[in-house]
Amino acid sequence: MSRVEKPNVLLADDNDATCTLITALLHRDFNVEVALDGQEAIDRLRTTGSSHNRAFLVETMGRDCGYLAIMAGLAGGAEVISIPEFEVSAGEIAQRLRAAFERGKTHAIVVIAEGVKENAAKILAYFDADKQRAGFELRATTLGHVVRGAPPSAFDRLLATRLGVNAVKSLSNGETGVLVGYQKNEVTRTPLADIVGRTKPVDTELVELARILAK
Repeated sequence: MSRVEKPNVLLADDNDATCTLITALLHRDFNVEVALDGQEAIDRLRTTGSSHNRAFLVETMGRDCGYLAIMAGLAGGAEVISIPEFEVSAGEIAQRLRAAFERGKTHAIVVIAEGVKENAAKILAYFDADKQRAGFELRATTLGHVVRGAPPSAFDRLLATRLGVNAVKSLSNGETGVLVGYQKNEVTRTPLADIVGRTKPVDTELVELARILAK
């Protein structure tokens, strides 16, 4: 028997996929984690930190892509953001926290992407060896999959509808092996061969902005 290839059209559902600007799932993740309801996670940790003179390590999802972590860190006013693309060592984190402590800050937030080599557990172990490294008492929180669960916003519903309709149109026209994405306010189709094994790089300007704001 000859092998029959099933026609395939993929919808962009992860923002680290290249050739798409934004996805329905990303918009929900961003809202939950750093913008609307999700902003409360970092805000509450900041309030707790101020009350107890603590620093918090906040580990976000994202695997090998630091997009969620960098956006969460910027929106949450983090003193340090460590992502796979621009990882910050435990020693440098200690220096930055110590500097914040000596400036008189009563709290500090460190946002870490789950894909970094020195994750929250390793950083905690590093600080446990010398609890005076940072000045602050250190705690860790993993946001985990809770950031993915939320009712879709109006934007989510509209975007998902547009992507779905265009995927069906592609199949109807005999066009397969493409990714349906969203760029510059338009729904786009990109051959899967052009995106396999590629991820969208983090904007270096965002990384520099995070460093400036943390000073």
